[in-house]
Amino acid sequence: MEKIKVLIADDHPIFRDGLVSLLVQEPDIEVVAQASNGLEAVELARRELPDVAILDISMLYFNGLEATEKIKEACPATAVLVISAYSYDPYVLGAVEAGAAGYFLKSVRFRELVGAVRAVHAGETVLDPVATRKVLSRLASARGKGAELSQQLHQRELEVLKMAAKGMSNKEVAESLGISVRTCQTHLANIFAKLGVGSRTEAVLRALREGWLTLEDLP
Repeated sequence: MEKIKVLIADDHPIFRDGLVSLLVQEPDIEVVAQASNGLEAVELARRELPDVAILDISMLYFNGLEATEKIKEACPATAVLVISAYSYDPYVLGAVEAGAAGYFLKSVRFRELVGAVRAVHAGETVLDPVATRKVLSRLASARGKGAELSQQLHQRELEVLKMAAKGMSNKEVAESLGISVRTCQTHLANIFAKLGVGSRTEAVLRALREGWLTLEDLP
């Protein structure tokens, strides 16, 4: 079984070590790197190319938002989950703008965080639907004409993307289109590769900015 490669970055050793000790017990997850600050997180991400990076928002040298942006520039296929002690909208907005696929409070239950790692790796959405619409609505103001859409996404891929934008799960998308969940995941993987992103959130944001989707396509 191919394991999900995870990088963890947090400047609190107790929290970081505790998260690592729990994650290594999961049979489908491998912690490939640990960082104590944002600079180290970026360097390790470039070296290890993790599938998922879990970043604390408050770190030295680069904070979680800065580290997210730099990791996404170097490793676009890496999905970033930001964890924070703060639930302020500006922080959530900043995380998504930087390229994060999800934003969680440090009070999150471990099983929920593990579920998010698996979900984002499978192409599922992990941001709360209300927060997603709020954030994407604010970020969708500057749009392109989407002239290159036909050159980038096939019609079926666009259908999958529109359903993903509505918050439908992989299973729901597959049932609606009469395809297997594995085929749905393959379409999402192709979409992410073509758009140079690592998550649904980033793909939908890119599509909104380019004018390929409208706010009416959101739930």
